[in-house]
Amino acid sequence: MTTQQLYDIYLKHPVISTDTRNIASGSLFFALKGDKFDANTFAAQAVAAGAAYAIIDNPEYQSGDQCILVDDVLSALQDLARYHRGQLPIPVIGLTGSNGKTTTKELINAVLAQHFKTYATKGNLNNHIGVPLTILAIDNTIEMAVIEMGANHQKEIELLCSIAQPSHGLITNVGKAHLEGFGGTEGVKKGKGELLDFLKAHLGVTFVNDDSPVLKNMVAERALTDVVYYGHQTANTVSGELLENDPFLKLKWKLKDGEYHTVQSQLTGAYNLDNILAAICIGNFFGLSPDEIIAGIAGYKPQNNRSQITKTETNTLICDYYNANPSSMAVAIDNIGKLEAKHKVLILGDMFELGDESPAEHVAVIAKAMQTPADQHIFVGHEFYKSRGKVNAPFYATAEDAIAALKANPIKNATILIKGSRGMALERLVSLF
Repeated sequence: MTTQQLYDIYLKHPVISTDTRNIASGSLFFALKGDKFDANTFAAQAVAAGAAYAIIDNPEYQSGDQCILVDDVLSALQDLARYHRGQLPIPVIGLTGSNGKTTTKELINAVLAQHFKTYATKGNLNNHIGVPLTILAIDNTIEMAVIEMGANHQKEIELLCSIAQPSHGLITNVGKAHLEGFGGTEGVKKGKGELLDFLKAHLGVTFVNDDSPVLKNMVAERALTDVVYYGHQTANTVSGELLENDPFLKLKWKLKDGEYHTVQSQLTGAYNLDNILAAICIGNFFGLSPDEIIAGIAGYKPQNNRSQITKTETNTLICDYYNANPSSMAVAIDNIGKLEAKHKVLILGDMFELGDESPAEHVAVIAKAMQTPADQHIFVGHEFYKSRGKVNAPFYATAEDAIAALKANPIKNATILIKGSRGMALERLVSLF
């Protein structure tokens, strides 16, 4: 079956399902394969549950006319999304980066939604499956889309760009994330730069943080010309600075040669100033008024365990345990060091996917944390435990060990940073505070 033929079917059944536990009536079920499953085996079950068609790539499971056989289900899904994107005459803002992708995506969407009907990546659907699903969820009522693109190896952003076909783009930053898959920091830089390569080839617009020498060099190396800058310097199209960080951010911002505006956000972490300025810059580019931009920033409340403040009966928690890498760890530690809270506690969990650089990076985080004034510094995970040396602080090899210790010695009346890689599941600690 050709992509055009499949697209004709999709237009009649424009809802995609990939999980038989959540089959939407009349949807197209794509029988994707994983490391531990082959959804071809569930094709008949999907149709019985209400799917209009099941897209399969194993003829053994072609049980009737409602099972459509293709060469490869994942490729068919990606090709379908790529074709659909070609039919959408709307701006698509693609963004990637080592840190801050999801928060920046949510901020951009919150701002643009004040004026346009928008669609943005849901949750963390930012990979080779999530991006196609996101594109295919966009209908002809949508005026603008914000697509997050994640990657853990080179050529992945290139693939995602070929599907999302961004007309505008942003790299939040380039740091030490997924070092194992990218092959080191230079590999990360090259991989993220694939977005800039696409924008140059397709005459797209790039938004760039003027405070980042790395990003400016990446732009210069490619001789990009359609660039809009934001940052601290007032010569930028949008500039701004923090007024408060205690614990929520209040900032002032302005357009070049314009007047200052102030906005109170519901975000914590000084590092989020760059993310907010990016959203302001993009809102201004698309013609939103200062009042609309301010409403979008002020109204956004993080609920995804990224820079999220949680108040308990006795403590203030900075929940930032959706993910972690050396770069995001550094700025999170810096931020709690700057807060004016009387009692501070750092609870840091292992960072994953660092490859051969993992021991050195964990040692560096320990050193940085211990230099930050706090009542307690607590490290959780096998990598931190192996790297503890003679540091005078509690180290726990597992989250279970940390939980037992914290139950025996509860923490009260403190501001507590909880940060670690997703695989550490540090949300299990929250109920202790």
